[in-house]
Amino acid sequence: MVTCYGGALKTLNAENSRMYNVADYPGPAGRTQLLAELLTRDYTVATIICSAEPIMTKWKWWLAWKLPLKVLVLNENNDFFWIDRTQWKTLIHFAFARAGLTGASALPTIGRLMLFPLSLTYLILFAGWVHMKRALRLAFVKS
Repeated sequence: MVTCYGGALKTLNAENSRMYNVADYPGPAGRTQLLAELLTRDYTVATIICSAEPIMTKWKWWLAWKLPLKVLVLNENNDFFWIDRTQWKTLIHFAFARAGLTGASALPTIGRLMLFPLSLTYLILFAGWVHMKRALRLAFVKS
């Protein structure tokens, strides 16, 4: 079990299992060490719990990419699927659902994505205008 929580899990059988805490493997060297340790154990299957929280997201997908094993994705509703070529439609739907691009929330999300560049441009221009006015006022006002 790879986790970010400290302490041992009480229900985990200590004889034939091992817990890896990502806090024990900091930086790129630590990730390489964790990968090497996991590769020596000859695991064949991994389960990724994808809850609605972004806890360990980078670690989960990095390990799924690097480890040569079959990956099962499990969500908070106990829905699951295997990651392989035959499940590409499920993977796309899963990614869209996590990004808020399915159902009733799709239209507002797409609208926000389309308006973001305009909003950012407006804010940058407004800040520039205000700072330019202040600089001109300070330059031409007598002390």
